Amino acid sequence: MFRRFHEKLKEQEGGFTLIELLVVILIIAILAAIAIPVFLKQREKGWTAQSESALKNAATAQESFGTANNGAYTSSVPALQSEGFNNVSGVTLSVVSATASGYCLKAVHAQPVPALFYSSTTGKPSPTACT
Repeated sequence: MFRRFHEKLKEQEGGFTLIELLVVILIIAILAAIAIPVFLKQREKGWTAQSESALKNAATAQESFGTANNGAYTSSVPALQSEGFNNVSGVTLSVVSATASGYCLKAVHAQPVPALFYSSTTGKPSPTACT
C-alpha cells in the first residue's frame, strides 16, 4: 500500500500552491511600497542639486564679472553667460539684486522643488531669500 502511495506521489506534477504564490506577491508588494517613496525622494534631491550647481556656477561667473569691472556686479544673466555661465536645462536663473557691495541670485527648477537663493554675503545656496 505504501509503495502504491509513493508511486502516485512521483507521478503527480510538482508546482507551487496558491498560498505560496500569494506570499511571494505579498513580499514583492511590500518591497515596492518601501522602495518607491525612497526613489521619489532621490529624484527631488537630484533636482535640488541641479539648482545648487546652477547657482554656484552663476556665482563664479558673477565674481569673474565683478573682477573684470572694478567690483561692479551685473544684474543680467546674459552678462553672466559672457563670463562662462551656461544655462542648466530645467533651471531658470535670475539676478535678484546686484550692487557694488554684493549680489543675490535665484534659481527656480521646473520640477516641484523649492526655489534656492545664493547671496554673496553667505556664499552658499539657501532656501531663504536674500536680505
